[in-house]
Amino acid sequence: MKDSVAFSLVELSIVLVILGLLTGGILAGQSLIRAAELRAVSTEMNRYQGAINAFRDRYFALPGDMTNAYSFWGTALGCTNVTAISNAAGCNGDGNGQIYHNTSEMLRAWQMLASAGLIEGSYTGNYAAATTWTPGTHVPASKLGNAGWGISWYTPSVYEVWESTMPANWLQIGRTFASNLPIGAILKPEEAWNIETKMDDGMPALGTVIGGTTLGAANCTTGTGSTTAYLLTNSGTACGIAVRIN
Repeated sequence: MKDSVAFSLVELSIVLVILGLLTGGILAGQSLIRAAELRAVSTEMNRYQGAINAFRDRYFALPGDMTNAYSFWGTALGCTNVTAISNAAGCNGDGNGQIYHNTSEMLRAWQMLASAGLIEGSYTGNYAAATTWTPGTHVPASKLGNAGWGISWYTPSVYEVWESTMPANWLQIGRTFASNLPIGAILKPEEAWNIETKMDDGMPALGTVIGGTTLGAANCTTGTGSTTAYLLTNSGTACGIAVRIN
């Protein structure tokens, strides 16, 4: 009868060391992937903000809001020569300087930016066709998870804190869309603070880049008014972030 085979203490130690190295490598890899995703958020935000500004310089109007979009792209996009705000099939905006989120203007904005060659991708632009907007189809997809980008004019009450209650056009990122706005927490407070510090002032209620608690989330910030700060002790995903276009 053969002797039973057993691992020696040295062999077991080697196995444990290998497992530790593998685990450490996986965790390090995940950290690097997340860091790359967070860098992408800043890059995407700058890219789309630049594209919107370039569009305004070229066409003297905001994407989605311009009143003569049909003259440029009507045949190519298959839309009609009516105002999109009142007709989902329309190309044109109403020219009031607001890319309003409860109309076709928000989706036409991305379609116009792509048609002008200022961003990559192809977008439907059809407000009526989507009850749930899909990143990559209706709005640009982000490299951060399953998030997507939205452009809209609104009084920014979807966040917990803001510099003021005055409405403006905002570029914002979210994981899902509700009330035609991108919502859903996608960042930890420290991650939101990191992004904003690089782009603005690191204060969630001040400046052109702002962050806060989105619908369905909590504990992104602490304090009130101009003294509001990111709740850096919270390691949970709790924050959204947006940049003012105008």
